[in-house]
Amino acid sequence: MIRLLADPLRARIVELLAGEALCTCHLVAETGAKQTNISNHLRQLRQAGLVTTEPCGRFTYYRLNPGALQAAADHLTALAERARSHSQSRRPC
Repeated sequence: MIRLLADPLRARIVELLAGEALCTCHLVAETGAKQTNISNHLRQLRQAGLVTTEPCGRFTYYRLNPGALQAAADHLTALAERARSHSQSRRPC
């Protein structure tokens, strides 16, 4: 998940989709990226479960899956809490 969102264009796509469902043409206009590039990034986000699709005539709208983002955020929060509670722990050699 972190690796997916580390790409600046994918992070921008996710940010845009947080506000509303958009089709590829909207994302091309908003980002200035080529349609094939946007489509490739959307495919990766869809495969990871971050984005869902909604057919609308000859267009496909993409919507952010908040549950997937929340699961990633919860996992990172749990790791941070674990690290905080074990900040003085050290395994002996």
